[in-house]
Amino acid sequence: MEKEKWKSGMMVEDKQILDFISEIDEAIDKVKETFKDYRPLLNGDRWISDREAEDFLKVSRHTLFTYRQKGLMPYVLLCGKMLYRERDLEELLQRNYVPALK
Repeated sequence: MEKEKWKSGMMVEDKQILDFISEIDEAIDKVKETFKDYRPLLNGDRWISDREAEDFLKVSRHTLFTYRQKGLMPYVLLCGKMLYRERDLEELLQRNYVPALK
């Protein structure tokens, strides 16, 4: 008989139960991965952090600071955390878009 194993905080002997618990663990991991970047909408807008804004615009934290100081992009300071409306960042890119010459 197979040795008892600890799984999910209990002693388990039955292989079917172990397999079932493993499937549940895999499903939970998939759900976590799927929703890791999920941000719920607030009044129809998605708000993102400094780090996400850096990634979105492909700029450094210092550049974000400069943009804020120059008034180039709106932001919210909430409990020491900078938040940016994703739509505002998209508009910033559109305003500064330079089309290619023919």
